[in-house]
Amino acid sequence: MRVIVLGGAGDMGSKAVEDLAVHPDVETITIADYNEAAAGALAQRLADAPAALRIHPVDANDHNALVEAIRGHDVAASALGPFYHFEPLLVRAALEAGVDYISICDDWLGAQKILDEYDDAARQQGRIIISGMGASPGLSNVGVRLLATEMDRPRKATIAVYMPLESGEGMAVLKHVLFAYGNRAPTWRNGTLETVPAGSIAADIQFPKFGRIRAWNVGHTEPVTIPRFLPDFEEVTLLMGMGPGTRLFVWMGRLGLFSTPKRIDRVASFLARVMPTGEPGAPKPEGAIRIDVEGEKDGAPIRLLACGTAEMRPATGGPLAIGTVMLAKRQLLVTDGGVYAPEAAFAPMPVLRELLKQGIQTYSDLEMTRPIAAS
Repeated sequence: MRVIVLGGAGDMGSKAVEDLAVHPDVETITIADYNEAAAGALAQRLADAPAALRIHPVDANDHNALVEAIRGHDVAASALGPFYHFEPLLVRAALEAGVDYISICDDWLGAQKILDEYDDAARQQGRIIISGMGASPGLSNVGVRLLATEMDRPRKATIAVYMPLESGEGMAVLKHVLFAYGNRAPTWRNGTLETVPAGSIAADIQFPKFGRIRAWNVGHTEPVTIPRFLPDFEEVTLLMGMGPGTRLFVWMGRLGLFSTPKRIDRVASFLARVMPTGEPGAPKPEGAIRIDVEGEKDGAPIRLLACGTAEMRPATGGPLAIGTVMLAKRQLLVTDGGVYAPEAAFAPMPVLRELLKQGIQTYSDLEMTRPIAAS
C-alpha cells in the first residue's frame, strides 16, 4: 500500500511514519510536511526501513498542491493540526484526489464541519473518511464502543483524560490546547448536543497510576461523534486535566484570551518562546485515560471501566498508523463511503491487540491488574 502522511515530520506524524515504515504491507510512504528539513531528517533516520520513503514539501493551505500531493496514494493519513483549521481543507483535498482519509483530528469544530459538509460527497464517491483516530479522540471512542457492547442498553459515557502539557511538543499541540480550553465545548445531555463554555464542568477524577486529578470539559470530538454513531447514549462528557497549571488555562479561557484563531496564534507564539523544552529525544511524561460507561444489562444497572497510561506520542501516532493499515485493507465495520469516527469504523479488539504489540495495554480496573487485550 502507498500512504501519504500529512504533517509527517511533526511529533505525532513522525510516530505514525515510524510504525508504517516497518509494516510488511506498506510499500511506500510519502512524508508530506511544510518543514522539508525535518522531513528529510526523518527519512534519513528510517533509511533502512522496509518501506520506501520519499519527501513531498507541501503547504496545506494551497488546495491544488495538496490535491496533487495526495493523488495516487491508497490512504492519506493526517497528523496536521490545528485541526479546527486544517481538517476541512484536508478532507476536501482527499475527496478531490479520490483517496481515503484518516486523521487524529481532536478539535470538535473540525469534526463537526466535515460531518456536515462532506459526508454526502464521500458517500457518493465511495470514499471512506475517518476523523479522530488518535488517543482522545480515537482510543477513547473505541473504548466506549467496547464497553457499550457489553450492555443491553448503554446510556452514559464519561471520558476523562490526563495529559501533562509537556507531554507533547510543537505549535499544533499548543494551539489545540488553547482552542480546547478557550472556546465553547460540546456535551451531549438528555439526547441533545449542547455547547457550553470550556471549563464550566469540572470533576476530581481518579486516574490509574496518577491518583486524583482535577479535570474540566474541553472541546474534543467525542460528545459530537459518539451519539451520532452509537445512538443509545443519552449523555456523553469529555473531561481533561493537564496537572496543576490547568486552572490557569481555564481562567484565561473564560476571559476570552484565546477565543479566536488570531488570539490563539498570538498566545501560542508567546508560550512557545517561554515554556521550557526537554532534551531532544528525551522521554515525555506519561498521561492517562479513563472511560466509564453506564447502562443496563439483564434489567439491572451496570457500570464498566476501561483505562490505561502511555506517553502521548505513541498513544496518538500509534493508533493513526494502526487505523491507516486497517483502512487500506478494509478491515472495517463499514463498507459504504462516508465520514465516520473510530467508534463507527473499527471493531475494538483488533485495534487494542495491535496497540498491545506497541507496548500499550488497556485495563478494566484502576489498579491495572486486569488487562483487556490478550497478546
